[in-house]
Amino acid sequence: MTARPQKKQPRKILVTSALPYANGPLHIGHMLEYIQSDIWARFQRLRGHEIYHVCADDAHGTPIMLRARDDGVTPEALIARMEKEHRDDYRDFGISFDNYHSTHSGENRAIAEGIFAALQDGGHIARREIEQSYDAVEKIFLPDRFIKGECPRCGAAEQYGDNCENCGSTYTPAELRNPVSVISGSAPVLKSSEHYFFRLSNFSEFLKEWVGGGHLQEDARNKVSEWFADGLRDWDISRDAPYFGFTIPGESGKYFYVWLDAPIGYMASFKNLCDKKGLDFDEFWRAGSEAELYHFIGKDILYFHALFWPAMLHGANYRKPSALFAHGFLTVDGQKMSKSRGTFIMARTYLNHLAPDYLRYYFAAKLNHRVEDLDLNLEDFVRRVNSDLVGKVVNIASRSAGFVHQNFGGKLGGKLDDETLFTEFTAAAGTVAEHFEQRRYSRAVRVIMDLADRANRYWSAARPWELAGAIGEGEGGGGAREKLLAVCTQSLNMFRILAGFLAPVTPALAQRAGDFLRVNLSAAGGWGDLQTPLLNHGIAPFTPLLARIDHRQVCNIVNDSRDAAAAPGAASGTATTASAHEPLAAAIGMDEFTKVDLRVAHILKAEAVEGADKLLRLTVDLGFETRTVFAGIKSAYAPADLEGRLTVVAANLAPRKMRFGVSEGMVLAAGPGGGDIWLLSADAGAPPGSRVK
Repeated sequence: MTARPQKKQPRKILVTSALPYANGPLHIGHMLEYIQSDIWARFQRLRGHEIYHVCADDAHGTPIMLRARDDGVTPEALIARMEKEHRDDYRDFGISFDNYHSTHSGENRAIAEGIFAALQDGGHIARREIEQSYDAVEKIFLPDRFIKGECPRCGAAEQYGDNCENCGSTYTPAELRNPVSVISGSAPVLKSSEHYFFRLSNFSEFLKEWVGGGHLQEDARNKVSEWFADGLRDWDISRDAPYFGFTIPGESGKYFYVWLDAPIGYMASFKNLCDKKGLDFDEFWRAGSEAELYHFIGKDILYFHALFWPAMLHGANYRKPSALFAHGFLTVDGQKMSKSRGTFIMARTYLNHLAPDYLRYYFAAKLNHRVEDLDLNLEDFVRRVNSDLVGKVVNIASRSAGFVHQNFGGKLGGKLDDETLFTEFTAAAGTVAEHFEQRRYSRAVRVIMDLADRANRYWSAARPWELAGAIGEGEGGGGAREKLLAVCTQSLNMFRILAGFLAPVTPALAQRAGDFLRVNLSAAGGWGDLQTPLLNHGIAPFTPLLARIDHRQVCNIVNDSRDAAAAPGAASGTATTASAHEPLAAAIGMDEFTKVDLRVAHILKAEAVEGADKLLRLTVDLGFETRTVFAGIKSAYAPADLEGRLTVVAANLAPRKMRFGVSEGMVLAAGPGGGDIWLLSADAGAPPGSRVK
């Protein structure tokens, strides 16, 4: 499934992000989705389209009521406080919502009541007596998520009353085995009450056609097809008092279930924006609208968005989404986020230590268009940000700027040194744009970083420091001076393209880079501006655009997260086995470090080691002798892939006797592990035996 193809004329697009629940702060798992949707919205603005990105707090339900009671405040006071915290986190993470609202609003009440009335008039609402789980201790009907027990399908323990996180099955709380109330710990009892039901089964044929019409990703569509096979169940859309939400018109003590008015919050937030900006609400929401509507959601709420939501809209004669974009969960260091290990990281805790662009970039570098989980590997996070953003991209600007100001009064030249290379950079705009459009952010980042590598190779080959030296010594005449200006002009124009391509991902970096270059890299419709080079153009004095991440900053985030979880009054939770981020090893002096003799080695032969899962036996040529080294890189390389390659070996490491033989050195490689381990290529440019300095 793909988004709508790019048109030449501006498109009208409405983008929404799933509504965060208003009973607690945001964590970095939340930010995965908002960063994903924000990158897409920013990209569409750069392309010159009319796009609106809206969201709101999901402010209703029993959990809100109970949290407010525990805090000794009214639900209204609680959701007002949470909304401010959420807004602050979004702002500081660079999330560019055009409007942020609340489901506890006049717009949401009016639209919810209108949709309910339309569904009722259409014969899609039923009333019937049901038995519900009731906490006799707390005297409250229990929401599905306030009941835990064993999954009736797979038997997994500690599952909520509506769906199983282990096998993905959906069910009713009455089907749970050995259920208990999360509130009091008592076994719930059954109590009768009359409820309203949305007849989802009335829309079975419509939904099959809609789901099969290209509105879902392939893996999401396959999951929804499983639910069709099980048969669509009518949906209980009412709740009994006590409850915090909207009362059902004409009823006393009956409320709309939070999941009825929560997705309507998308419409309400946009309606609020329309009233403030004079926009036409119906142009985007009426049946048959030509505008585009996209929802970014987590895979855990796919059932509501792929079935209930389009059925509700269809029954009330509103337009349906153009597409749903579902994403997976965030893990940290390969495991579920853990409070006890310090990897359950709140958005604000992260912001207290690191700039948002770092996390935005890392997420983008790993996000694709599929419904897949994403892992935040903390070691890889530090390495990739420092290597890519600082070492490759920002480094181009920092090295060029000094020469321009010292020799040319801060003004770029009137021509490029290599127009063909510049054209190749600008030609990549189409590929990068297509990857962004299809939400293949990792591919877009890969293309951008390949260009950054080319820019740095160009700089090294041009050797501008030698040109500057020739000017300073009066050698080479005007030729060296003209060449140096052309090289710096070329490099800064390539930097501008890279920063412009990255603008949807790293908006703060784009702002600082734009200030330095004295251009607006985030202007609406500015994507096309990158095709024209900056010539005879003045630049500002260079100031650092981005600092390297210090490993200790990440350690501090983990430590603060662990301390917050252990603090009195912190929310309780089941710890997982996520690994804590290890502190830095003890510092060593330069004298100790220089004792390590690093040598380039030519891999002559590579063999699998019988009985070893990770090891390969390498025969390497150090130029002066041949050695056998065992290396744990089997997960990334087949033996045939290694023969003829170069690597770096710690040559003066004492031989180590292993079960499989003696290893006469240590191979050095880079990467987070698994399939991502990198050695030198065969054309790395250094002969075997060369020392690595």
